[in-house]
Amino acid sequence: MKKLRYSLKAEFTFLFFLLVAGAILLIMLLNSVFMEKYYVRQKHGALSSAYESLNAAAVNNSITSDSFDVELQKITSKESIGIIVMNEESQTVKAYASDTDTMVRRMWDNMLDNTKEFTEQEALPEEAEEAGKGSTPLRKRDTEYFIVRELKDRNEQRVRIVLDSRTGTQYMEMWGILDDSSFYLLRTSIESIRASSATANRFVAFVGLIIILAGAAAAAFLGNRIARPVRELTALSQRMKKLDFSAKYTGDDRTEIAELGRNMNELSGILEKTILELKNANNELLQDIEKKEKIEESQREFIAGVTHELKTPISLIQGYAEGLKDGIADDEESRQFYTDVIIDEAGKMNGMVQKLLTLTQLEFGRSEVNIERFDLMALLGGYLQSAVLLTREKGIRLLFNGKSPEETAEEKGISFMEALQLIQPPVFVMSDEFMIEEVFRNYFSNAVNHAEAVGDNNEKVIEIHLEKTDQHVRVSVFNTGKPIPEASLEKIWDRFYKVDKARTREYGGSGVGLAVVKAVMERLHGNYGVVNYDNGVKFWFDTDVI
Repeated sequence: MKKLRYSLKAEFTFLFFLLVAGAILLIMLLNSVFMEKYYVRQKHGALSSAYESLNAAAVNNSITSDSFDVELQKITSKESIGIIVMNEESQTVKAYASDTDTMVRRMWDNMLDNTKEFTEQEALPEEAEEAGKGSTPLRKRDTEYFIVRELKDRNEQRVRIVLDSRTGTQYMEMWGILDDSSFYLLRTSIESIRASSATANRFVAFVGLIIILAGAAAAAFLGNRIARPVRELTALSQRMKKLDFSAKYTGDDRTEIAELGRNMNELSGILEKTILELKNANNELLQDIEKKEKIEESQREFIAGVTHELKTPISLIQGYAEGLKDGIADDEESRQFYTDVIIDEAGKMNGMVQKLLTLTQLEFGRSEVNIERFDLMALLGGYLQSAVLLTREKGIRLLFNGKSPEETAEEKGISFMEALQLIQPPVFVMSDEFMIEEVFRNYFSNAVNHAEAVGDNNEKVIEIHLEKTDQHVRVSVFNTGKPIPEASLEKIWDRFYKVDKARTREYGGSGVGLAVVKAVMERLHGNYGVVNYDNGVKFWFDTDVI
């Protein structure tokens, strides 16, 4: 047994590791890239909402009311927002801040545009500390606050992120004039989101490492659990390959693998039974070869007929195969055509060989006759139900005792088999069910291949008819088309005989089907025949009723 390069367990564990590690790295990347923007947007939204509440209260003259005080306290405490409102006389109307003086000063600085822009020469205390643990001392600044960034607001108010140079703290400030001409300032601190993001990444990395280790162990366990029945099935298939069918899958879980194992157990039993049957058939064939005189005579006829029948398809297969080899078909369409011809001819040869094998078994008496009681209508109905698609495809109207089962089924809203039962009740006979089906199949396929449109309605028709007497049931299969020439009526039962060789060649006929019918009916000691009509041909056979 060739050793596998990768085991299912290792592959499952590796894929799980890649999935978890990739998810953790993606979380850390998104956290580093987008968390700061998200945090600033949330703070900005909080200031905008506070402004809308404040402006609405100013317009409604409720800014000094107790109810608005309660609402304002909720807003400021929840979002940590400082608020100051002053009237046109510079009197404080409303103030919620830890340092009111600073709020007043910042409001006027913004109104008078006294805050300078932040430049690269200005160093943040936290940046200096990270760069050299204070190795670069902060220079003394003349101005406390610097503009870091201007923001756009949905209410068209002025919004900035400013830096307090003394503490290194950043604030988001919104200021302007309310609709009642009051001046206002909203202010909230922006924590060091970069430091928080780095801390979060370290935490995610630490937790992720634990998850990866625990997950790898779980994946290894699960991979082993999944791989174990697969290994068992692999060993089972190796034994089956050596025709050892004693091995069975023993798993008892409810997964698809267990179902596959049970199917392999069934397949093992079927293969064992089939091989035994083939061996028995082969033994019987070897015993029959001892009948030398009859075999020698039949062999001469058989070889002559097979040689003649196989000559054309073999020549075609050889010619088209050589054409493919020599590169005559230099385009895809031509190669496809050549290949289709080879496949078609091989299929015709296979069909003829199968019929010849059946015929040989019947003529040499190797096929046992098993007489039993069965429903003839169930047999015919089962075959017709499978053949109705073929007749529909070829534009043939199928009738049974003068009525169409398809039309009856469609009219009454029932199945095809139920329609047949309405047309013809069950008919029980005593015969070999398999052989009777073989006769009917050959009659029906012969009718399908030769059915032609005739008459005023220009319609292809196949009609099956049952005629019951006290001792027999006559089954007939009629098809519209050309009658069989009188000179050929007696010869059509001979193997390899063809009335119209060109047409028989077209649909892949071998001239063996009716010879099979003859051999079957002779083994069953039954009557059979053919009748010509002006508009077609009818084949028939009799079987005993109960």
